[in-house]
Amino acid sequence: MTNSRSIYKKLKFYLSINWVKTLRFNFKTLPYAQARKLPVLFYGKVRFQDISGEFIIDAPVHFGMIGFGQRYEKNTVHKGIAEIALGGKVVFKGMAQFGKDYFVCVERGASVEFGHMFGLGTEGKIVCTEKMTFGKYVRIASESRIVDTDFHQMVNTVTNEKYPLSAPVILGDYTYLSNRVSVLKGTITPPYCTVSANSLCNKDYTALGENILLGGVPAKLLKEHITRDWKTEEALFDKWMKV
Repeated sequence: MTNSRSIYKKLKFYLSINWVKTLRFNFKTLPYAQARKLPVLFYGKVRFQDISGEFIIDAPVHFGMIGFGQRYEKNTVHKGIAEIALGGKVVFKGMAQFGKDYFVCVERGASVEFGHMFGLGTEGKIVCTEKMTFGKYVRIASESRIVDTDFHQMVNTVTNEKYPLSAPVILGDYTYLSNRVSVLKGTITPPYCTVSANSLCNKDYTALGENILLGGVPAKLLKEHITRDWKTEEALFDKWMKV
């Protein structure tokens, strides 16, 4: 009976993988020695808008270490709206998971670095036109969005000064964003920073120090000396995330 369950579980897992997109992406973007290990897996439906950019794994490579559309949250159903547009440089420093129905865009000339154990929840969106850096164990809950641009040029109507269109985004190690958080251009968080749900981040918060809780629109300091129980959770991540 146990053996039958094990076989069923493995079969269900392999059937959940989008093998056409998985094979295409790995052998299109990675050196053969890495691609043959299939470090990047795609689950469910996904549209490849662009995969012409530079894709680098700067870590020991193993099967399924980076999952797009990976199930690790409570919800189980894909809407089928996942899409990637990777025209720039994308670097992974270790394992990473993207939940269902994500949108990840890295424009040509832009660069993104994902630290070890990066996570983006269901319907999360990343749009990078300049530069983004995510430290290790940066976890982003569902329906959040991170953008480094205003998309449209803003102008001072008195002086005709044009405001900067984009600015780098840096999320420090062990930053946790709750549901529906918006991170705008120029945002920098210190290590061990937590942002409450429905907040908007738009500036450099590092002067506030580590182990802080931010919240609001725009986000401000809500509490000091507080963080997720990372020591306990780190021990569980391999169990939760490893394929």
